[in-house]
Amino acid sequence: MEATLAIFLAALLGSIPFGLLLTRAAGLGDIRSIGSGNIGATNVLRTGNKKLAAATLLLDMLKGAAAVWLVAWIAPTYAPWAAVAAVLGHCYTPWLGFQGGKGMATALGVMLGLAWPIFVVSSLTWLAVAKLSKRSSAGSLSAIVIAPLAALIFATPQAALGLLLLGAVVVWRHKGNIQRLLAGTEPRIGQGK
Repeated sequence: MEATLAIFLAALLGSIPFGLLLTRAAGLGDIRSIGSGNIGATNVLRTGNKKLAAATLLLDMLKGAAAVWLVAWIAPTYAPWAAVAAVLGHCYTPWLGFQGGKGMATALGVMLGLAWPIFVVSSLTWLAVAKLSKRSSAGSLSAIVIAPLAALIFATPQAALGLLLLGAVVVWRHKGNIQRLLAGTEPRIGQGK
């Protein structure tokens, strides 16, 4: 019962649509009506408000980390599944008709919650690939692929499995980006879709 409640709470935390809440509070309207239509930091950046995009990134990461830490406190062995639940909550939030973001910022947060070295390895991978390619999606995909390997080194096999599963979700949510990357039509960071 404790584990079920913990996983539910993780999904609930993950489902908070900070990108939408912040853009509405700033008077920018519904973030889903511009760019990619997603609620994440990359799309918030398309409003031209870098501070709001940074706040979205930070809050989406914090909700992922908080979900893992909460579950680790209640039922420690279920922390990797809390990571998956938080990312699923973000990607398929019930508050927005089960539509949400692509999950990368929340995924970085759960990595921090599971073991900070995983977060560092994935974040540095994201930064390097995004800087070289000038495409956020390329950075995200690289970071999510490296995360299970980092978890095998710095955490547990269960954490690696959890990150592998949530990585599949994040890759699936980026399927349009993957098609555009392959076609050479993926927008650069800061460029409109």
